[in-house]
Amino acid sequence: MNAAATTAEKNEGHMSGGQGLTDRAVGLERPVDSTKLDTTHGVILYLEDITVTFDGFRAINKLNIAIDRGELRCIIGPNGAGKTTMMDVITGKTRPDSGTAFFGQTIDLSKLNEAQIAHAGIGRKFQKPTVFEHLSVFENLELAMKTDKGIWTSLFFKLSGAQRDHIGETLEIINLKDQAHRPAGLLSHGQKQWLEIGMLLMQEPQLLLLDEPAAGMTDEETARSGELFLSLAGKYTLVVVEHDMDFIKQISKKVTCLHEGSVLAEGTLEQVQNDERVIEVYLGR
Repeated sequence: MNAAATTAEKNEGHMSGGQGLTDRAVGLERPVDSTKLDTTHGVILYLEDITVTFDGFRAINKLNIAIDRGELRCIIGPNGAGKTTMMDVITGKTRPDSGTAFFGQTIDLSKLNEAQIAHAGIGRKFQKPTVFEHLSVFENLELAMKTDKGIWTSLFFKLSGAQRDHIGETLEIINLKDQAHRPAGLLSHGQKQWLEIGMLLMQEPQLLLLDEPAAGMTDEETARSGELFLSLAGKYTLVVVEHDMDFIKQISKKVTCLHEGSVLAEGTLEQVQNDERVIEVYLGR
């Protein structure tokens, strides 16, 4: 066995926290395609020593996070902890002052703009749903489909049978099949949230970033959203920023708590909730 293979074997299985840099470096010892998502070591997102400063305020402070492919990770923390800025860095909206952000082992997010990052397979849903209210649910999904958006192609575009099936499958996933021809503006708040998630799925992402998806929902809609996220985990990777602890309890396996731009605690929800530092700065007694 050669040295590179031995090194890779030693690093196999160490995928969290400060191990991200080591594992990604090992992956880069062999020839790679820097435009193709490579999750050989099981990690889909690496944030390593990320620092972001706004007018002297350090929003992110040497942040280190590694997210496994297929994971459903919940991110919690007080206002100002850096949660939104973290997602801005991942999606290219904000450039870090220092540190590295990699999608898989080879795609350097710092070299891509927002559109390129979305095309690479990272989708983001903001807290307030943004759907085309005058269009039907079906038409919203059709418009979001990952296709050539050129003028001539769009003018003569016609759905294929496979594409119709894809929309139908997405309608089933987001539980809106019976609302397919209803104007999106007439949907409930929760249904609009599900439609927007469906629109993200039509773009064939690998990683979904969801910002407070349960905000404003009824208890029934929140429970259904939890079921939806659990059904998506595995096939997709989900990072959910949320304050609703009951919702997090429904969906979480691993929770990361941020504070002052860094990871304060990480583990199961029970471990994080019982951490004295988390109780002091976020949960209270």
